[in-house]
Amino acid sequence: MAARTSTPSFDAAEAIRHLSERDDRLGRLIAENGAFQLRTRGLHSPYEALLQAIAYQSISRNAATTIFSRVRALGKNGRPPTPEVMLKLSTATLRKAGLSGAKILAMKDLARKTLAGVVPTSARARHMSDDQLVERLTSVRGIGVWSVEMFLIFRLGRPDVLPVHDLGVRKGWAVAYGRKHMPTTRELRAFGERWRPYRTVASWYLWQACERAGQAATRKIRTAPKRRARA
Repeated sequence: MAARTSTPSFDAAEAIRHLSERDDRLGRLIAENGAFQLRTRGLHSPYEALLQAIAYQSISRNAATTIFSRVRALGKNGRPPTPEVMLKLSTATLRKAGLSGAKILAMKDLARKTLAGVVPTSARARHMSDDQLVERLTSVRGIGVWSVEMFLIFRLGRPDVLPVHDLGVRKGWAVAYGRKHMPTTRELRAFGERWRPYRTVASWYLWQACERAGQAATRKIRTAPKRRARA
């Protein structure tokens, strides 16, 4: 089933104006890369989105696509197994689909927490704050903050998400601001305060900077050197 797409609900033109006024270098990056073109993917439910996120963890996209298609085939009408069905599926069946033991445990936990109401429905998720969703969804085994941030950006279209652990964003920042090292998560979080309430848009342009620089250039960017503790 093809994913539905839509544009984010916030005013992208206002976001670009705001960011360009707050940050001259980011303003130049925006001018170089043109219009903001983030498209959010269709959302059947947070459960299905996170089920897919678990399947895609730590393996190539091609392998993950194949495995998730097998998992989806265990459901009905082109949809993945419901939480109820997921809990009934045997470990052997899920392993045959290509899932590791850790991913099976994560999917089972996701199913249980969906049925318990910890993982909200789509309707409830849209009315919850970013922080509330991070707290709820990271309680699921195998789901970290980065996965929830990608959910907030690409599924819900939230305007003010800064994924400080994302390698592309960190390398894009180094490219955009002419640095040899990626910022630490703490440094990037502090720097990004100037971009509120449109840190998602700023992140998108940093992704563009990383992509345009190419692998040869971004491979040279290193992690920030550790600072020596004061005596």
